[in-house]
Amino acid sequence: MRRVAVIGGGWAGLAAAVEAASLGAAVTLLEMAPALGGRARSLEGAAPALDNGQHILIGAYTESLALMRRVGGDPEAGLLRMPLRLRYPDRETLMLPPGPPTLAFLRGVLGCAAWPLRDRLRFLAVSGAWMLRGFRCDPALTVERLCANLPRVVRDDLIDPLCVAALNTPADQASAQVFLRVLKDALFSGPGSADLLLPRQGLSALLPAPARDWLLARGAAVRTQRVQRLEAAGRGWAVDGEVFDAAIVACSSVEAARLTRDLAPSWSAMAGAFEFQPIVTVYLQSAGSSLPAPMVALRESPAEPAQFAFDLGQLGVHPGLFSLVVSGAAPWIAKGLEATGEAALAQALRNFRWVAAPRIVRVLSEKRATFACTPGLRRPQASIAAGLWAAGDYLAGPYPATLEGAVRSGLNAARSAMRQTASGPAA
Repeated sequence: MRRVAVIGGGWAGLAAAVEAASLGAAVTLLEMAPALGGRARSLEGAAPALDNGQHILIGAYTESLALMRRVGGDPEAGLLRMPLRLRYPDRETLMLPPGPPTLAFLRGVLGCAAWPLRDRLRFLAVSGAWMLRGFRCDPALTVERLCANLPRVVRDDLIDPLCVAALNTPADQASAQVFLRVLKDALFSGPGSADLLLPRQGLSALLPAPARDWLLARGAAVRTQRVQRLEAAGRGWAVDGEVFDAAIVACSSVEAARLTRDLAPSWSAMAGAFEFQPIVTVYLQSAGSSLPAPMVALRESPAEPAQFAFDLGQLGVHPGLFSLVVSGAAPWIAKGLEATGEAALAQALRNFRWVAAPRIVRVLSEKRATFACTPGLRRPQASIAAGLWAAGDYLAGPYPATLEGAVRSGLNAARSAMRQTASGPAA
């Protein structure tokens, strides 16, 4: 039985470990944190129970949903599926009805009464041109430049919030090519692809915990250990002195760069060169209160940091608990978490009605939530060396840093590693 080490227990590492075990490998999963899940997990010991940040999935995340089912999870029960809907505190904007994707998009845009008819028609004309070009554009374009000829109301209500939600990078800095690929796969890849999937339970219950149980039931080893050394060992790889036929580096790009610095200097330098965008999540509590919808878009401004608010009571998680999400949060991180939390609280007070005055429960930051998804960004390949593969949402590919990108890279790394080691075990 071929032995495979997976370094990192986030969603990419879990996908790699499950796939390698399914293909017959003896898997050892090594995770430096006390709990699996990486940047999408529940916080241990938090009261009330919280995730390390608010996450959403979409219907186009086919591999993530399939992986949940494979390890015994139930995404139908664990996720609230609802049509793409950008509801603001004061009005509805775009909402896509069910049905074939192109027809649903056409009906949704034409039915958006919040936009003047001429602006709806202009948006359909511009998006139709994107479709005719195969959702391709000059790689040097930003989203702001790509959409400069769209009506202001469409940019404010739809483009800017979707861009910062999907790429975690402001539109004036974000890659237009990556944004177009996200629109293509989310809006036009099939019925339900644009549906929002909002967690009804802690993130760890969606994948990390079931995947861990699945792996252990199949004889895999799961260790809490920060890997110190990765070295070539004959035809295999030594992880802190233990030899494996193949190794998959599924940790963060920073850790991956450290582990491969002497093994693959060029690859390591590229993995270590990313700039990052933070995300801040502000949890509020107000007994008896509710928002107009489970997910409500907000208008960001220099004084108001959050782009989205979530009613966790409507999601069946915690009645009276709310989360406000600040994506592309570098300017607010510079002001400090306390100032960010107070500004988000003031924003919530201005935008919603409350039965009881909301109070801040916790302010969480993920300073390296995603790489900054800018035009022309160079990203490393999955192959590092013979028998050594990388998995993670930062690798070369058409998508920004998403859970689906992480899962797909993990699956692909495991398949590549198993194909390459098929000739026999390490010497």
